[in-house]
Amino acid sequence: MADTVDEYIASFPPDVREILEQVRRTIHAAVPGAGEKIRYQIPAITLDGTGLLHFSAWKSHIALYPIPPIDEDLTPYISGKGTLKFPLNKPIPYDLITRIAQAFVAARNNQE
Repeated sequence: MADTVDEYIASFPPDVREILEQVRRTIHAAVPGAGEKIRYQIPAITLDGTGLLHFSAWKSHIALYPIPPIDEDLTPYISGKGTLKFPLNKPIPYDLITRIAQAFVAARNNQE
């Protein structure tokens, strides 16, 4: 079990590590001042110390949790009640991940 996001990412094969690092960079670029920690044994992106979203790697996909408050058709990626899955055998939609992260920040700002 990983204690840090770096350890979590390092536990995967090189091809998956690169994707996880790019997901991480994409989210941090979209969420200035974001922090990170391990929650529920997976990476969590935080904002002002509070959880914003999680990401993880699996055998055949990368997942983001929860499903964001976004006006965009996410149907091809929805799996279950609160998970988005991006298959590893297809290009990862980093532009969509940017919009998802921004949507979480906007929703958080609207609650304040």
